[in-house]
Amino acid sequence: MRSSGLQAVTLDANGTIVRLADPVEPLREALRVAGADCTADAVREAFAAEVAFYLPRAHEGRDAETLAHLRRESVAVFLHAAGAALDPEPFEPAFLAALRFEPVPGVRAALGELRRRGLRLACVANWDVTLSVTLARAGLACCFDTVVSSAEAGASKPDPRPFRLALERLGVEPARAVHCGDEPADAAGAAAAGLRFAPPPVSTLPARLAREAEL
Repeated sequence: MRSSGLQAVTLDANGTIVRLADPVEPLREALRVAGADCTADAVREAFAAEVAFYLPRAHEGRDAETLAHLRRESVAVFLHAAGAALDPEPFEPAFLAALRFEPVPGVRAALGELRRRGLRLACVANWDVTLSVTLARAGLACCFDTVVSSAEAGASKPDPRPFRLALERLGVEPARAVHCGDEPADAAGAAAAGLRFAPPPVSTLPARLAREAEL
């Protein structure tokens, strides 16, 4: 399919349009304030354990109740791995405050260019129900016509359901859309839903799509 028939672009979130600022020192400081002194290496390893626990369960954070449960469990994993004898519930706000997502360089300009070309945009990510909030804090929510998390879709990529929900909202057929993401699940999920796939970086995506349109 030539890009001249393209009507929409869907994009993954973490690693594609946003990235997590290094949380090690903010988390280490939060632990210190709470009365637990941990090394940077211990915090880094503990955060990696939390990520490994959270990511395959992100879609379980469907609403306020299930999100609160998922967060408590995730913080408990972090504290246990760090060797910090703290209660997860009161430490949770400090843990979340240490996580700051920022736009990947060049993304905001690229999204603006795609919109100027008349393309509809959706963010489709394996995330809990706070995906829209995260994008808003990163200054990117206004760039998208719709945002679909795996929690909202009830399934995680590579399941095609998140893509189908996004395209339904956009009013675009799969053959008229391309997905950009940095994980194998992005490529597999896009294929399962009938979308083309384009790897990052997003900063070069407008130019790549323009070249394809000229073929």
